[in-house]
Amino acid sequence: MFRDKNVLLTGGAGGLGSLISAQLMEEGARVVVLDRAQPANGAAFLKHDISTPEGIEAAAAAVARRHWDIVINLAGIQHFGPFERQTPEHLMASYMVNLIAPVRLTQAVLPRMKAAGGGQIVNVGSIFGSINFAHFVTYSSAKAGLRGFSQALRRELSGTGVDVTYVAPRAVKTALNSPAVMEFAKLTQMNMDPPELIAARIVEAVRGRKRDVYFGFPESLFVRINAIFPRLVDGALSANDRKAARLFTR
Repeated sequence: MFRDKNVLLTGGAGGLGSLISAQLMEEGARVVVLDRAQPANGAAFLKHDISTPEGIEAAAAAVARRHWDIVINLAGIQHFGPFERQTPEHLMASYMVNLIAPVRLTQAVLPRMKAAGGGQIVNVGSIFGSINFAHFVTYSSAKAGLRGFSQALRRELSGTGVDVTYVAPRAVKTALNSPAVMEFAKLTQMNMDPPELIAARIVEAVRGRKRDVYFGFPESLFVRINAIFPRLVDGALSANDRKAARLFTR
C-alpha cells in the first residue's frame, strides 16, 4: 500500500516518529520528515520550526511545492502543571505545534491532493483531546481542536478522494513526558503504551484509511462516556486530579 507513496511526517525525528518513518520506509514509502532535528534513520529531511507563525508559513510554503500522497501530522509538545504557571511563550507554541501547524500544513497540501483525485491526511491527536485532563489544559484543548478539525474536514472533503484519519493514542512512553508526568503516571497508575506498539498501530490505521481510531481500554470507553455524561468522568478523575495538584505544592 505504501510502495512509492510520497509521505510527509511532521515530528518524525522523535522516538515515536522515527519508528513510524522506519516502518513506512521498510514498506517502500518515500518518507520526508519535517522537524527541527534531522532524523537518524536516513529519511529525507525538511528543517522547519513549527512553533511560531513564521515557521509554520515557511513550512507550508515548502510542502505546497510538491504532491504528497499521505501527510501525517504527528509533531506535538506538552505542558504538565497548573495552567497559570505555563509561560506565555510555551502556551503559544503549544497551540502552534499541536493545532495551528497541522491545520495550516493540511491547507497547503490539499490543492494538489484534490487535483490528483486522492490522498490522505492523518492527524495524530490524543485520548486527552476527548477526555480533557486537568493540568494538561493547553495540550488537551489543542488536541480537542485537532479532533474537531479532522471531523469537519472529513465532511468537507467527502467525494474528493481525500481521506482524513484521526488517531488518538493514550499516554505513550516517549521523551515528550517530563519527569513530573512520569511521577504522575506512577501515582495514578496511568496506562502508558510502548512507542513500538503505538507506531505499529498508527501505521495500521493509515494503511486501513480508518476514520477515527482510539487506542487503549478503558480509555476508549471513557471517551464515549465523556461525550454523553461528562460529570461521571469528572467524578472518576477527581481523585487523580487531587494527586496531581499535590505535585505542585512542594
